[in-house]
Amino acid sequence: MNDKPARRFPAALPQSTPAPKTLRPQAPLQHAARDAAQQHRPSGIGLDSAAVRLALVQRLRAEFHCHEAVCQAMREVQRHLFVDSALATQAYEDTSLPIGLGQTISKPSVVARMLSLLHEGASARRTGSLGRVLEIGTGCGYQTALLARMAQRVLSVERLKPLHDKARANLGEQRASHIRLVYGDGRLGHPPNAPYDSIIAAAGGHDLPEAWLQQLADGGRLVAPMQAAQGRGQALLVVDRQGDDYRRTLHEAVHFVPLKSGIE
Repeated sequence: MNDKPARRFPAALPQSTPAPKTLRPQAPLQHAARDAAQQHRPSGIGLDSAAVRLALVQRLRAEFHCHEAVCQAMREVQRHLFVDSALATQAYEDTSLPIGLGQTISKPSVVARMLSLLHEGASARRTGSLGRVLEIGTGCGYQTALLARMAQRVLSVERLKPLHDKARANLGEQRASHIRLVYGDGRLGHPPNAPYDSIIAAAGGHDLPEAWLQQLADGGRLVAPMQAAQGRGQALLVVDRQGDDYRRTLHEAVHFVPLKSGIE
């Protein structure tokens, strides 16, 4: 769809948010490496070969105009390490896969598209980096690992404790000090580390949380699935902030899990 004229983005309707639970202090991410190293990792059948990832990246570059920084990150990150071993043979197909609790790891083409859209924001074009990133919905940690290769700092929020723990195990081996995983309500964003140059969400709702807009830096870009008008399903929404003005653009149709409040 075409860009709409720049205008003040309307505030979201007031939301009723459950009182947050008391959270335990989070140990450093790299400590999870000890547990992750003891888990079985799928290998063999060419999955740990760079060639199989390169084939996927070449397809994404040719068919979906993947941004070069995104393509490079997808060449480096081994997607099969983020899915259940029973599904590892499908890791480099362009398909979403279940990761438990009714959640999925998104199709590589959708991940590449959303990350490429982030790179087209004013701040990313100016600096060549996604800067400070807020990710809503850590899931299994695959997209987090990609973001870590393109950003100065990544803060990722997950509301489901088992997935938060799974991502910590998956990402622990990277020992990346610029990744922080937070167990919390993604609709609230994460005010302590705001503002963010890039915000990306892996769940879609009928409204855009006001907290995300408030935490988006001047010149920053937000990419999230959003319910389209007239019950036409979800579409990718891009929001660019310039001062107090928010320009929004709707892109192609997508299908993500619902955006929910609270933690479980």
